[in-house]
Amino acid sequence: MRIDIITVLPELIQSPFEASILKRAVDKGLVEVHMHDLRRYGLNKYNQVDDYQYGGGAGMVMMIEPIDKMITELSAARDYDEIIYMTPDGETLNQRTANHLSLKKNIIVLCGHYKGVDQRVRDLYVTREISIGDYVLSGGELGAAVLCDAVIRLIPGVISDETSALTDSFQDNLLAPPVYSRPAEYKGAKVPEILLSGNGPAIDKWREEQAFKRTQERRPDLLSE
Repeated sequence: MRIDIITVLPELIQSPFEASILKRAVDKGLVEVHMHDLRRYGLNKYNQVDDYQYGGGAGMVMMIEPIDKMITELSAARDYDEIIYMTPDGETLNQRTANHLSLKKNIIVLCGHYKGVDQRVRDLYVTREISIGDYVLSGGELGAAVLCDAVIRLIPGVISDETSALTDSFQDNLLAPPVYSRPAEYKGAKVPEILLSGNGPAIDKWREEQAFKRTQERRPDLLSE
């Protein structure tokens, strides 16, 4: 998989790819992640990428020309399965979306700023608009990092135990069951006996029941989907 991230603040999004699972995925050649500074196509001597909005109103708008030039340059080298715009009014990122995107080969992620991008960018180029929640950030970079993490960890070989991702919360619309580790007892708090029994089928059944119970208590909306 190749992910190209278009941003005006490449330094803000670089650090997540320099540590942990994302770094290992890049180092193993399982994913390529490239940051592209939009100001490289900025206008005039100030490398301008934003301007006032037509019709008046507070806030600046990211102009279409620099974005068009950047996307045109990238698209000349390869075909993209998705051009994703990170925006608060996009579809809310969920596990189903992450699963779907993990099967793609080439993706562009456009990070919004200010009041957003010129609507013509969304109309002409963007194939999917994604939000990480009902709140507004100062830019799309942190949202892009969240999206990349959610997608990349699903690529085969990124996580050493691939079955781990299949039992995460939101797979099959269920939250993950409680998990325990050593010691079996700590300050009077004990691990459930069933997990110490060695009875695989019984443990699986217990985990399914606990996952359903937790989902019913915390996110009953998932059970109706």
